[in-house]
Amino acid sequence: HEVAQGYKEVSDPSIFVKAKVKGKENLYFLVWTTTPWTLISNVAFAVHPEAEYIRVKFGDDELILAEALANQVLKDEFETLEKYTGKDLEHWEYEPLFPYYKDQVENAYFVTNADFVTLEDGSGVVHMAPAFGADDYNVGQKYGLPVLQAVEPNGNFKKEVTDYAGMFIKDADPLITKNLKERGLLFKKEKYVHNYPHCWRCKSPLVYYARESWYIRTSQFKEKLLENNRTINWVPPEIGFGRFGEWLENNVDWALSRERYWGTPLPVWIGEKTGKQIAIGSVEELKEKGEDVPDDIDLHKPHVDNVRIWNEEDQEWMYRTPEVIDVWFDSGAMPFAQYHYPFEHSEDWDKYFPADFISEAVDQTRGWFYSLVAISTLYAGVAPFKNIIVCGHILDIEGKKMSKSLGNAADPWEILAVYGADALRWYLVTINHPWFPIRFDVEALGEVHRKVLGTLKNTYTFFAIYANIDKLQESSEEAKTTLGEFLESKAGESAEIDRWVISRLNSLIKEVSELLEKYNLTTANRKISEFIVDELSNWYVRRSRRRFWAKGDDPDKFRAFSTLHECLLKLSKLIAPIMPFFSEKMYIELSGNGVESVHMEEYPASNESLIEPELEKKMASAITIVSLARTARTRSRLKIRQPLSEMVVVLPPDVKPDSLYNITGVISEEINIKNIKFSADDSEIISLKAKPNFKLLGPKLGKKISMAKSAIEKLEDDVLREYMTTEKLVLKLDDEQFTLSGEELEIERVSRENYAVESDNGFSVAVSTHLDNDLIQEGYAREVVNKIQNMRKGADFQVTDRIRVSVKSTDEVKTALDNFGDYVKGETLADELVSGDIEGEASKEWDINGQPATITIART
Repeated sequence: HEVAQGYKEVSDPSIFVKAKVKGKENLYFLVWTTTPWTLISNVAFAVHPEAEYIRVKFGDDELILAEALANQVLKDEFETLEKYTGKDLEHWEYEPLFPYYKDQVENAYFVTNADFVTLEDGSGVVHMAPAFGADDYNVGQKYGLPVLQAVEPNGNFKKEVTDYAGMFIKDADPLITKNLKERGLLFKKEKYVHNYPHCWRCKSPLVYYARESWYIRTSQFKEKLLENNRTINWVPPEIGFGRFGEWLENNVDWALSRERYWGTPLPVWIGEKTGKQIAIGSVEELKEKGEDVPDDIDLHKPHVDNVRIWNEEDQEWMYRTPEVIDVWFDSGAMPFAQYHYPFEHSEDWDKYFPADFISEAVDQTRGWFYSLVAISTLYAGVAPFKNIIVCGHILDIEGKKMSKSLGNAADPWEILAVYGADALRWYLVTINHPWFPIRFDVEALGEVHRKVLGTLKNTYTFFAIYANIDKLQESSEEAKTTLGEFLESKAGESAEIDRWVISRLNSLIKEVSELLEKYNLTTANRKISEFIVDELSNWYVRRSRRRFWAKGDDPDKFRAFSTLHECLLKLSKLIAPIMPFFSEKMYIELSGNGVESVHMEEYPASNESLIEPELEKKMASAITIVSLARTARTRSRLKIRQPLSEMVVVLPPDVKPDSLYNITGVISEEINIKNIKFSADDSEIISLKAKPNFKLLGPKLGKKISMAKSAIEKLEDDVLREYMTTEKLVLKLDDEQFTLSGEELEIERVSRENYAVESDNGFSVAVSTHLDNDLIQEGYAREVVNKIQNMRKGADFQVTDRIRVSVKSTDEVKTALDNFGDYVKGETLADELVSGDIEGEASKEWDINGQPATITIART
């Protein structure tokens, strides 16, 4: 599986070689290879048993090759003499291409049949070197071919290959090609572009090389492996039953040993005379059987290699085989090795095994995932874990693998310095499901940092500011209670909005818990994001903010504090696994002295008795209506501070107007609308226009299509609405009638004059865009309030500071302030509102909806 990580597209020498058929004059197999150096280890050829092969006359020679490739290779310059199937050619003998081993091998130099031979490239006759390829080796096992190994482990030719002894194989390619040419055996050469394996660490090309190895016969346990895999909850399931399941279906024995210095020594001792083998299963057994084993024996090379075992029966010494174990065996043994099982914890093993959950990247399908399942199946008979989340890789924004050499790698320390770990973790979990590749986008990370974490911080800061103004923490400490208990003791009856947000909080906890039980991290945390931004901050806190400004021991103020405190405290626990740092800060500060850590707390449980589905549905409808109205205003370039006269609302069938009547005041205030009207359908706010679908009506109406276009465009609204219901309409053209149906008309919905319309999820809203003088004046007043509040903030005024205000502007703005002065003073904590000069801490020129104004503010 490591080989699979390093394939590169390369250009290699591609040569066609003539191999003389034994006992025939001028008759050759035309053989193709992209690795000339392997020809020295050739012991056979392979052809596809079902393919058609031909013997052709080409110049002075006769050649045998696949019929399907003849024109491609020989360019139509040949004469066909005879035809065969690949099966006909089986066991035909040929003369060796090189002399170095021809007298040393038996059962070699003949044609075999192999299904892997393709007719896409080359000649259809494949050269076989079982020492350098799995397919070649498998065919060699079937035919009893020798494994001729002409290359040393370092990649250089052995001394028997006298012409190239000690030469690196790839350096020998051109010399071998030249040798074949000089002997008249090279038919032609060219370059061949293909994928070839390279070391994914050092990038050098790899060679498939047959070595003796120790194996675990995992193929013997194939059905048990598949059975255990079916007990695992794979997230997503298609990897477990697709990619991983297919890997198990095609399971081969595990080549366990490695010829390295570092690693876990293979614990097998072999008799020096008889070759008998014993496997040692523990340190105690090694001390019992081994000679002079020290108490503190180091179970690594070279120390363990010094231990020898006396075989009394055969009167011989046994020595450890020099190999070490594949490191993936170490990784797969982790569930047992980490607890030193079975030497320890055997009495309470069920507490540790199997694991509830693991997670790793998709490239571990044939690595850690396999080694875990394989070892656990062979040793314990069961799967080693119950659930798994498979992670995709993090790529650059173009979808390419990040690499320092390519310059597209994101520096994690820079990311953490700018955005912090909390935002990065939340982004990685919520941008898409973990098993999909992530195209890392710094701008999207910045959006998460601003919108989710920033909104949560601002909401917490809002609570902290007003809690500190009222000295709530000090009061709770004096009362010797927690802050939450103190707030609840002072709080009055819950308002509807309090009940709603607590209901939503408990519904959220329930939904998130159910999703996390299914290991659906992304949807769970997206729901938390939506609650933080859309419901807690943009609805509850904004709708309740005036309650926090109340003076004294107002019970309603304490109810708002208590409700927001509970939401933030529960949220700190909900977000703790993904956003560990800010959740810790928020939890400790909200809990007061004596708490350890949010990460030592139980994950919150939902109190379903506090969930009110109808209330949630009603408030969700209100939020949807407000959102659509804001969008309509934005599209019409009408600021939210500009009052509008009317809004018409069309509800989906499952939402009745009666359920919203007691919340219309909230909706009106949110979107600054004087009057809300509910309508049974959208005919008041939407008119319909039609045009012919020329693709369908053209063939049907022929020359009358132009006349039909004019008539269709004049169809009345009620006619078109009936057509949308029945999908039938009779159109009269001169003395002829046509029935239109289906999609033969294209219907366009158009907002009626002086209305801006938005629709979604069955809701439609239309806000009136007509402004009379009273509305314009009120708009001026609200704009002035906004500018004063900005100036207060810019001048670092406290939220409780009383002020004096001067507004010098046009007659239009002055009239507006005369009419709405009390409103302006109340919103800005102004004791005085004048139009003359005053001395103040801040003064600035503003644009008040197109009217110039100079505003000055001063503390009273």
